[in-house]
Amino acid sequence: MTETPDDRPGATADPVARVAVVVLSWNGRDDTLRCLASLAEVAYAQLVVVVVDNGSSDGSAEAVEAGFPDSVVIRMGHNAGFCGGVNAGIAAALEGGADAVLLLNNDMVVEPGFLAPLVDASMQRGVAAACCQILFADALDRVWYAGASFHPRRGHHGRNIGFGKAPLPATSPPYQVDCACGGAMLIPREAVEEVGLFDEGLFAYREDLDWSLRAREQGRRVVVVPASIVRHRVSASTGGESSPTSLYYDVRNSLTVAERHAPLPLFGTVLRRAESVLAHTAQALLSGRRREGLRAVREGWRDFRSARLGPRG
Repeated sequence: MTETPDDRPGATADPVARVAVVVLSWNGRDDTLRCLASLAEVAYAQLVVVVVDNGSSDGSAEAVEAGFPDSVVIRMGHNAGFCGGVNAGIAAALEGGADAVLLLNNDMVVEPGFLAPLVDASMQRGVAAACCQILFADALDRVWYAGASFHPRRGHHGRNIGFGKAPLPATSPPYQVDCACGGAMLIPREAVEEVGLFDEGLFAYREDLDWSLRAREQGRRVVVVPASIVRHRVSASTGGESSPTSLYYDVRNSLTVAERHAPLPLFGTVLRRAESVLAHTAQALLSGRRREGLRAVREGWRDFRSARLGPRG
């Protein structure tokens, strides 16, 4: 949906960057419609919404076309994972002339004024991605993401920066972090062209860390913009942060990405691998699906060791 400056109260009359929002949907019709409804309230002059449907069987694509006819709908026809889906959306956005691409999980709800400060930050020299401050959807006084760290020698990085704490004031300036959140990040066109797309072999999880580390290797930085606020139903598409699906991909991909970008001597490699497996095993034991979780950790470790990427078998 491309708006003129006068279409919405409060929209700026100044020339602004053309932004395409890529929303990835997979069997999450209600979440997707809720996300798009929140985007419809955003006061921004040049905004296009691209919905990538990853082979949903719940009528998501049809519901989007009926409820939000100005959106561009891309039907993948199969589950291409987070990486394959958003890559298709990014390619379509750039082909359509976007100056920047916003990746937004379908289980996000945005605040009406979230976009302008994000765009301003993304256009600063050397910025690879500008990320939102993400709050829990069911606890608006608690942060889910305000950045994430990468420690090369660690096999598990724990919670996001600010997790569970009070939100940062909107007046707080943007600041640099190690890892973007692929669920709510704005990437300027030149960063996409320089850093590239997401690694589709990873399929889902830790692709944003891989991309962030590639950006850092190019001399670019990732920033969090506290004034840009969205709300998140955490890992709704995969069943939660400790679901078997999440555990499998996190074990496999966190080690794959770490060893790709930060190889260590033998002893350090052994310690990093052990920490990852033990931490994820503990997470599985504390989940409500212990047996499935432990099997997922075991399969993730096995597939990492055999360098098997792509979707879980």
